[in-house]
Amino acid sequence: MNWKRPLALSMAALTLGSALTACGSDPSAATPVPSAAPTAEIQALSSGTVTAPKYVFLFIGDGMSYPQIQSTADYLGALTDADYWKAEPSLDDNEGAILDGPQYLNFMNFEAAGSAVTYDSNSFCPDSASTATSISTGHKTYSGTINMDETGTIAYETIAEKVHEQLGMSVGVISSVNLNHATPAAFYAHQASRNDYYEIGLELVESGFEYFSGGGLLKPTGAEGDQEDLYTLAKKAGYTVAKTQGEAEAVTEGPVIIIDEHLADGDAMAYEIDRTEDMWSLADHVSKGVEVLEKDEDGFFLMCEGGKIDWACHANDAASSIHDTKALSDAVQVAIDFAAEHPDETLILVTGDHETGGLTIGFAGTDYDTYLNLLESQKISFAKFDSDYVAAYKENKTSFEDVLKDVEELFGLKAEGEEGDKLVLTPYELAQLETAYEKSIHETATGMDEQQEYVLYGTYEPLTVTITHIINNKSGVSFTSYSHTGLPVAVLASGVNAQEFNGYYDNTEIFNKLADMLKVTV
Repeated sequence: MNWKRPLALSMAALTLGSALTACGSDPSAATPVPSAAPTAEIQALSSGTVTAPKYVFLFIGDGMSYPQIQSTADYLGALTDADYWKAEPSLDDNEGAILDGPQYLNFMNFEAAGSAVTYDSNSFCPDSASTATSISTGHKTYSGTINMDETGTIAYETIAEKVHEQLGMSVGVISSVNLNHATPAAFYAHQASRNDYYEIGLELVESGFEYFSGGGLLKPTGAEGDQEDLYTLAKKAGYTVAKTQGEAEAVTEGPVIIIDEHLADGDAMAYEIDRTEDMWSLADHVSKGVEVLEKDEDGFFLMCEGGKIDWACHANDAASSIHDTKALSDAVQVAIDFAAEHPDETLILVTGDHETGGLTIGFAGTDYDTYLNLLESQKISFAKFDSDYVAAYKENKTSFEDVLKDVEELFGLKAEGEEGDKLVLTPYELAQLETAYEKSIHETATGMDEQQEYVLYGTYEPLTVTITHIINNKSGVSFTSYSHTGLPVAVLASGVNAQEFNGYYDNTEIFNKLADMLKVTV
């Protein structure tokens, strides 16, 4: 079934079409490529020496820059290196031990490596809406805006929409967070505010894209709960809506919207650190996407977001960010395996929209040493600890001593232990933890001013974020922010035209390079 777009378009879609026409991006103005013409034969670049990929995979680690990638690789290397601690520079005698180094993630070995600058129209520390807009449309805009100009009156057509309309390619959008969240929305929606979730959801339904999969839709019945349910509208538009793994596994063709059965915080997929074997991974969502989309002879464009990397880094939870970065790498492996069967037709891109948290490898308290394998002691995400433990502590007024028992079991941190055990809390750390416990459980004033409290806790649960700060720092990892930073992001490419993504450039160039090689009208 080569289903492209619902026949009936709403007034909102017609209004959007007018806006696109106003900015010179009306798809109907372009000469479409006949569906019978193999996409791979289209000459994409002006030189005429590079053919367009038939299959495009775009992986976006939300909040993922070099620190998130490298910390994951270093952590995995530390776990497998028997001499890791023996080679620490602080040792007077390391007995000739030599550090093995990181265990490279699959996409770190791609043949092309570029860097993209991420600033937007009003900040060097941009948000996901504006940076995803730059990637998907080639335009800068304000933070919080999705595929609209700074006035909120001109809409920009996305690369996904262009290949769908002009080339007949099928399109898939996957996210570990909500499917109408900023980054996935940037491939099909056009809204002045990323918070207009219902309106974004309407555009999802109207997009006609063949495959959506991941976290649940936010505000599916509108901000006031009085609108027709988005899932009902999707079914009316011809979508299959699958909300259980059984239903998802039975899917063989689109158009389909798959909502992960095991939703966690904020109706997003669970953090990878919390995921159990019976739950679909991000890689499973990609595998199903390939199964659905590869039936199209015109090829496909598949965007997959690892959204919870960002959420973990906002909360300064290094262990959770590492596990979700590894989960993204596992999802990329699905594309690598597919490309092995279609080596002359596939392009794989891995990038980030921005960096989150100011993550760095190194901490003042560990000098030149790191103890990254201590992060293996963390068994639960900050969010699950909040929901499954801290909420009960508040209700039951659990004693600090009993809380410490859970902290040891779930994070490895302990009040007492053998000499040399780096997970033993120092008096300073124990005092920090007790102050945070009193603040969270008993709402006791800390005696600190508002600014000092924000630096320590941000907007997060004081007890939980103090625990993650302590284990981060003991491991030799630290954060500077609870928000985004201005670091450039990696752009790693493999396959057809991968070389085009070498260099140091603005994030809008990701769109420009894709549009050029695919030869779509811009």
